[in-house]
This record gives sequence, structure tokens and C-alpha cells, in this order.
Amino acid sequence: MECEERANPPSTAEMVPHGADRRRRPSPSIRVPIRATSTSLRPRPIGYDLPVPHRARETGAGSLSTAAPRSLTMRLRAPLIATILFLPLAATMTPDASAQAPKEEFNYDEALVREYTLPDLLMIPAGDGSDSEAITSPEAWLTVARPRWLGLLESTEYGRLLPAVPVTAEHVERGPGPDGATRIQARLRLGHGPDAPATEVILYLPSPSRGDKPELPSPSRGDASERLPTFLHLNFSGNHAESTDPAVRIPSGWVPNGKDTGVDDNRAKASSRGTLASRWPVKLLHDRGYATATAYCGDVFPDHADGRKASVLPSLGYVVHDARMVRGDEPGAISTWAWQLSRILDWLVTLPEIDPTRVIVVGHSRLGKTALWAGAGDERFAMVVSNESGCGGAALERRNYGETVRRITTSFPHWFAPTFATYAGRETELPVDQHVVLAMTAPRPLYVSSAVEDRWADPRGEFLAAVAAGPVWGLFGREGLGTDTFPAVDTPIGGTIGYHIRSGPHDITAVDWGHFADFATRVLPAREGR
Repeated sequence: MECEERANPPSTAEMVPHGADRRRRPSPSIRVPIRATSTSLRPRPIGYDLPVPHRARETGAGSLSTAAPRSLTMRLRAPLIATILFLPLAATMTPDASAQAPKEEFNYDEALVREYTLPDLLMIPAGDGSDSEAITSPEAWLTVARPRWLGLLESTEYGRLLPAVPVTAEHVERGPGPDGATRIQARLRLGHGPDAPATEVILYLPSPSRGDKPELPSPSRGDASERLPTFLHLNFSGNHAESTDPAVRIPSGWVPNGKDTGVDDNRAKASSRGTLASRWPVKLLHDRGYATATAYCGDVFPDHADGRKASVLPSLGYVVHDARMVRGDEPGAISTWAWQLSRILDWLVTLPEIDPTRVIVVGHSRLGKTALWAGAGDERFAMVVSNESGCGGAALERRNYGETVRRITTSFPHWFAPTFATYAGRETELPVDQHVVLAMTAPRPLYVSSAVEDRWADPRGEFLAAVAAGPVWGLFGREGLGTDTFPAVDTPIGGTIGYHIRSGPHDITAVDWGHFADFATRVLPAREGR
């Protein structure tokens, strides 16, 4: 399957945790050893940001300690059993998005991860040159800290959040979907007038025979007051690629080429229908009592380097044909896709079947980065799920492990604000790190997931970001991740922050979705009267 292309990082051996020694919770100025080794690099066609498969030298043997860092300062004291991968960088996901990057070293050895100090989420610069102020209450977080951190994320990484516009549903169609589900399909006009940009949304509701577990709400039980929690995600190749339903409309614009979809001319094909359906297990979600919806990200910003010109940004007043007019905090694809999710939410909450207080935003890989940013900018999302989002998503940038800021901003310059690229090679100077974007979800539930073979996305860096974000949930009297010990593979953990590392490669699977649904059922119970 294909939606993003990058080489699979070295194999999985060192990602399997060994020795479940449980350690104390994070405390200031404690250093922790972390060990790992590198093996071989294999091609992995789907969902990766490194486009061309490469090989790396195999070296050593070892294991990954289950210990997690205990403070914002982290020091590595492991034997230097290392392999640095020298990877020539070549074409990106499609010929349209090609960008030549310089030769760069990619590290897959924990022993070579530098010592770093994360920005303290609970110590906020005053902004006027005076001493920082400590954040000690939920009110201070919501009114002082959160807005300042959000502003820094806008100015240095993702670009400005885009303004809301009117949303009008057109060509709404209801009909029977697969397995007895109800299909609701709509074209959402995003803005004023008939020429405003649009996105196609497909929503499936559970059949009357599903979702009838007592702990899960379902209108099918005959109680019209019960409204459904809903999972919403964007897809990479068109709604039809993620569903076998013959009634799902096929996009008319640009789509990425891919072996799995059979697309080789950037035009969607009917033969692509259902080729990526394993990424959206509708029946599994329905069996747990959830509605689920998706839309194609390319409707609002085609995912290639020149996609800005064909995006919705001109309709929102942004100049796209003159690079001199682009500011350092100009929104890119990720911010635009996050805006798309919020506009779909505008529509979902108007439907009588949907519980507006329990819409969950989910994203995989680059769209996992998008889900995090959507949840940061729109607090109506009741829960946020990031699946293997890596660099620029859930993984800490200060850890020089796997993909780097230089690599991602060279090959995918259209994703982020232009300023983000200026931190290539100097990630330790960033005023933020990815625990900050995770903390934007607080006090709402957050779920972060990784995959053992997806070393390019730095699973340990994703876990450590979740650990570091936890103190913000603590302000609200809620447990964050609840541990600083790296979990066993395929073993979900967490409190109000959830985490798992799945066996296998970079992908989003039914196993992942099952963990998301189980977590949501626990942390988002139905409200009385819903």
C-alpha cells in the first residue's frame, strides 16, 4: 500500500523492549542511560517520508532499555555501538514534489542521541524580558501558557491557524453502505458562493444490529436521544481508495501516484476503489458503536511541492504565486489540512446522529501531524490520535534520531511554515519541541501510537514526548501517561494519555484502530441524556 514513500529504517530488533525495570516518575536533573543498535535498512513503500530505499551497514547487537528519561535534561551513557546511516537523498513522493536534498547523516543508535533539555511546559517566558513565570493552575495554563505555546508553534513550525468560513452541504446522499451500514455522503462548500473550494466527506453510521453494547451509545437501540461518538480522519488517495462501497465518489483533482492504488498519472481511477480499505476498518468501529468519517486531504491542498497554488489558500486571502510575499509563519499543507478537519467538524456537529461532544480526530504519518495540529487549534475535538507521526508530529526534534528537520523540510517544503526549515541542524535552539504540541490537547484525552519497524519516525521519541507532556494533565488532576517505562510491544498503556507500539511496519491497521476505540470508550463515556 502507498500513501507516502520513504525508505524503511533499519529493522526492528532493537525496538523490542527488554527488562521491565520500573523507574521513578520524571524529576529534575536525573540522567538516564538508553541503549540500542542498528541493523539493516529495508524498503517500505507506504507512509514513509524518505522516498528511496537504501541499505545501511549492519553492526552490533543489543537491546533497548525500557527506562525513560526522568527529567527535561537527558544524557546518554551507553556503549558507543553505533551505525550512522549515510543516505543520499533523492526524489520525493511524486515527480511533482521532487526536491534535491543534501547528503545527510541519519542516526539510529540511541548511544549517539545527544544530551538535550526540553522547554519546560510549566515555566513560561513572560515575553517582556523579565523572569519566567511558573504555571501552577489549570486557569494559568488555559489563559497564559497555552496561548503563548500555541503562538510559538504557529510562528516556528506549523504556520498560522486559518480562519473559519461558512460551510454548506451540497449533493448530500444517504443510502445503504457495506455490512448494513448507513452511508451519508456530502460535498461541503468551504466559504462564500458557489465557486468556493469544496471537500467530499463520507460518513458511515452503524447498522441497527451493531453498536448495541450497553456501555456504548447507539441510536439503533431505539433511543433517539443517544448520539454517536465519531472518528474523523483524512486520507491520502481519495475516499474511494479506503472503501469498497461502489457509491463513494471518485476525486477529480490531483492524487498521488502509487503502486497499490494503480495510479501513475496523478488521476484517480475506479480500479483504485478499496485498495487501501485495510486502513479504515469501518466494521470494527461500528461493532464498537462508533460512527466514522473520512475526506481526502488533497481536496484542500494537493500533497506536492507546488500544491500551494492549487490549494484553498487563495480563497482565504493568501498570496501563492509570489514567494516574496510568503511570511515566515505562513501556513502550509499541515495547517490547511487541519483547517479542513475543523470545517468537516462544523458539518458533523449539525447531524442528529452525531454526538458533537465526542468527535475524535485521527491521523496517520503526515496526517498524524495534521491531527495533532487540528486538535491544538480546535478544542471542539474531544480526543486526538496521532499514529506514527514522527518528525514534526509526536517525536521529539531534539533527539537526533531518524528523520530530521533538515530532511523533512527539504523533501516536503510545503508541509510547514517556512521558519521551521531555518532550524535544520539546530533543533536544540527551537523555542518549542513536540511535547508542546501534544500538551495542546490537555486536558482532553490524547493517544500516541508507534510501530516497531518504523524507526524513521523515532518511536522512543514519540513515547518520550508523551511522557514530557504529562505534567500539563497533572495540573487538571488527571493522570497523563502514568509511567515513564517504555511498554512491551503490542501492549497499550496510559491514563488520559494513551500509547502503544505495534509490531510491524509504518502503517495504520485494524490493531491500531482497535486500541484507539478501546481507549476512547474508557476516557469518553457517554454523557447522560446523549
